[in-house]
Amino acid sequence: MGFGGISIWQLLIILAIIILIFGTRRLKNMGGDLGSAFKGFKKAVKEDNLENDIPSAVDDAAEVMAENAKKEDDS
Repeated sequence: MGFGGISIWQLLIILAIIILIFGTRRLKNMGGDLGSAFKGFKKAVKEDNLENDIPSAVDDAAEVMAENAKKEDDS
C-alpha cells in the first residue's frame, strides 16, 4: 500500500503521465527552480533571525552594564 491508499503502480502511472505532459527537461528545470527557492528562503530566514538576535543581545548587554554601574555607585 502506498500513500493514502494509492498503490505504487498508480503512482508510476501518474508519474509517466506527468513526464509525457511536461517532459524531463522542463521537470528538471522546475526542480532546480524549486530547490533554489527553498535555499533562498532558508537563507533569508536565517539572516532575519541573526538580525533580530543582535539588537536584543546588545540591549541585554547594555542593561547588565547599567546594573553593574549602579551597583558600583551604590557601594
